[in-house]
Amino acid sequence: MSAAPRRVRPALFGALVAVAVGIPLSTSPASAASAQEMNGNWAPFTRCPVDDPAMLAADGQTEIAICVASHSGSGSIKLGNTEATTGANDLQFGVVRNAATGASRIVAPAGGAIVGAPTEIPGGLLGLMCPSGIPLVSGICEQLTDNSLNRVIATVQSAGTPSNFDLTAGMTGGKPIVDIPVRIHLENPFLGSKCYIGTTSNPVLLRPQNLTAPALGSQRFDADGTPNTRGVMNRVALTGNAQGDAAFAVPSVSGCGPLGLGELNWAVNLKTALPSASGTNNLVLNDTATYTAGLATPGAAVPGAGRLLAENWHAGVLR
Repeated sequence: MSAAPRRVRPALFGALVAVAVGIPLSTSPASAASAQEMNGNWAPFTRCPVDDPAMLAADGQTEIAICVASHSGSGSIKLGNTEATTGANDLQFGVVRNAATGASRIVAPAGGAIVGAPTEIPGGLLGLMCPSGIPLVSGICEQLTDNSLNRVIATVQSAGTPSNFDLTAGMTGGKPIVDIPVRIHLENPFLGSKCYIGTTSNPVLLRPQNLTAPALGSQRFDADGTPNTRGVMNRVALTGNAQGDAAFAVPSVSGCGPLGLGELNWAVNLKTALPSASGTNNLVLNDTATYTAGLATPGAAVPGAGRLLAENWHAGVLR
């Protein structure tokens, strides 16, 4: 890490303050443009990428397409020496599974596989950077009497397509269920709009596994989502359990500063102890609910099983 400057001209600090107070702080949760309100047993699958060419091409014999959705209402996360509660997180993607080998390809929906609700970092910017003996940072710390300037909002975002999905691991414990590359957007007027923990090229790679055993259930339903014990669709539900990961590493922050040039990266990294090696971070997702949905008998729809799955999903969209 390069040494931080010990002296900063008042004019530069004044310019940073002027830029910072002009940056709005967004508190709206991330959302995918393709999300739909769904009927009945389709309800969890608001963003399944059924119209992706890879999903449509699944014939039902050599390749089988399914929708996957996993939701957690709350949790906790530790990154370096910073701890926070998490908001709701919704993970959705499509899977094209090779019937012979069991190998799976994941298809991410438009907008990314994970949609996270914003959560507030305890202590705000005071906790991330202050106190400091560096004039630039101490000058910012003195401005943080206003809660709107101190408040830091963190939002988990997709940083690539998930991989290595293992449905069997989702039914048991002690084994990663899926690899999820994410980055965490930190929002504060002084941090600017481009401050992230992790990037698309160097993400935080989460590999959650069951910490407690889920309850297993299966439901048949009609094309439009209406429950029917002889329906053409089948949904598997894994509910009521906690998931977590204590083995992921966390990279340094990037882009932090009102100019978006990373001028405050070093200050945030220093106070939060980033980068942080595997074994020093932790994620817990409470009360998770994971669902898969696909044709009950995909072989009966060869060679158009993928297209039939898409038609049925669209039949479940509430107008």
